[in-house]
Amino acid sequence: MKKINLAVTGCLGRMGQQIIKSSNISNFFKVVSITESKLINKKIYGLKPQLNSEYAFKAANIIIDFTVPKCTLEILKIAAKQKKSVVVGTTGFTKKEENLIKKYSKKIPILKAGNMSLGINLMMHMTEIASKSLGEKFSSKIFEVHHRHKKDYPSGTALMLGKGIAIGKNKNFYKLMGKKYLNKKYFPYSKKINFNSIRKNEIIGEHEVSFSSGKEIITLNHEAFDRALYSEGALTAAKWLVNKKPGLYSMRDVLNFN
Repeated sequence: MKKINLAVTGCLGRMGQQIIKSSNISNFFKVVSITESKLINKKIYGLKPQLNSEYAFKAANIIIDFTVPKCTLEILKIAAKQKKSVVVGTTGFTKKEENLIKKYSKKIPILKAGNMSLGINLMMHMTEIASKSLGEKFSSKIFEVHHRHKKDYPSGTALMLGKGIAIGKNKNFYKLMGKKYLNKKYFPYSKKINFNSIRKNEIIGEHEVSFSSGKEIITLNHEAFDRALYSEGALTAAKWLVNKKPGLYSMRDVLNFN
């Protein structure tokens, strides 16, 4: 069986290195190119990092990107020109940047997810159902914990879960977004969705969605113990996306949650 040629961006990052590692033990992928924002004079898993360019992505069937928004948009611009599929795990996009991604998805297949975990995407689905079922009598809030190196907050996953609440209520997420707290011990419910982000130690990821009527609280939560679950999810997404038509897809499509 012919393997899928894969380019991995952000190869010095935690996720970049984990994706390369998971790809090397996969029966479906061959890493043909790795890129970083600055040139370095050393090999990673036998490959020399390159800058993002048409040359770097030429041999790839698909690109997996876990970098930063500015870099992701640069990669999508190149990929659109070369008609390459892209899995985007980068988080922290502005509304304007989200619209640019939608624009590129008219030219190439893009799968974008704030979290590649099967469990988190199931939690997202359950959040939508709970939000719709509980209705306006229940307020909601989102709590998340990540390692101290993570700069953006709320996390992409927390925002994704917030969108799940908004979808359940059939409302615009940006109009429902409430306050964003950092490292608070307690934070309140409100008519909007409040977020609290904790950054400490080397925690991989914890997320919690709570609904309260004032008389009862319903909580959905997920805890990650191994970063490999994200890289394995990204590879599952890449395998699914590689022969798809242009469009903007999510893990929901991969997992067939209707």
